[in-house]
Order: sequence, then structure tokens, then C-alpha cells
Amino acid sequence: MTAPRPIRLTVNGVSYEAAVEPRTTLVDFLRQDLGLTGTHVGCEQGACGACTILLNGQAVRSCLMLAVQADGAEVMTVEGLGGRDGALHPLQQAFMEEHGLQCGFCTPGFLMSAYELLQQHPQPSDDEIKEALGGNLCRCTGYMAIMKSVRVAATKLRAASPAAAGTVEK
Repeated sequence: MTAPRPIRLTVNGVSYEAAVEPRTTLVDFLRQDLGLTGTHVGCEQGACGACTILLNGQAVRSCLMLAVQADGAEVMTVEGLGGRDGALHPLQQAFMEEHGLQCGFCTPGFLMSAYELLQQHPQPSDDEIKEALGGNLCRCTGYMAIMKSVRVAATKLRAASPAAAGTVEK
């Protein structure tokens, strides 16, 4: 048996210190230790994208990472998208308005992948959206609504902050 290892990380702007078993996945740490259950566990093989989070600003599959690998990192989960007052992020709002939510299981992963895309490409083409969301699977098969949601979110974000589309004050 291996002794727990101490880690420090920041999740959604809050600093955490914990001792974790070396084989604890990051998604399990987020869900079980921090109670952030918005990140879903799907295939546990990195194929479905339901567990997508941002690690130091890049989308990663948290089911493929160990919590100890996130030591010292900045993590953003779907819970970090909205405002502290409960207001939805324009991306979440667009998914709701354009029916991109569907059953909701895969939605957190799509939102985090789309968030990363819009940070890098405030006005993405359809091909860029497809590429960015290519690692996320929706078993409801409603990709058209998801694509439209991302396009609408991009428009909302550019209107809200033309200089820094993709970021919204919280």
C-alpha cells in the first residue's frame, strides 16, 4: 500500500490542499473529495470527453490524469463557468437557449471544450468548432444544436467584450 501524497491546487479560484492516494484520478478527486460533481465520469478511457476540465487553461480528460499530476495546477471545472451569484456564463446560456443541453450528461465536457475554443478563437469557424468538440461524444446525437450553441455563445461573448471574447467578469 502506498502512502497518500500531499497536493496543492487551485480549483475554480479556490486553493485546496489534500492528501491523496497516488492512483486517485483527478476526476475522482474533484467529485469525491471536493464535491464538484459537475464533471462527469463516462467511459473512464478518455474517449467520451464527459470528464473534460481545464488544467492550466488547456482542456484535458480528468479521467486519464492522476490527482497527483495536478499538484500546483490551476483547474477549472464546469462549476467555475458561471458567476458567483449563480448567473450562467454566456456559453451555458447559449446551450440552454439553443437546446444544446439535451440529456445533460455530456454537457459539462462540451462546455469546457467549447470554453477553451472560445478563449483561443473568439470567432470560430464551423470546422474549428467541430475540431474542438471532436473528442466529446453525445449519445443523444444532437450535434447540430451543440454547434449552434457554440456559435451563439461566440456572438454573445464578442458583444459583451469585443477585446476579450471568451472571458466574462464574474
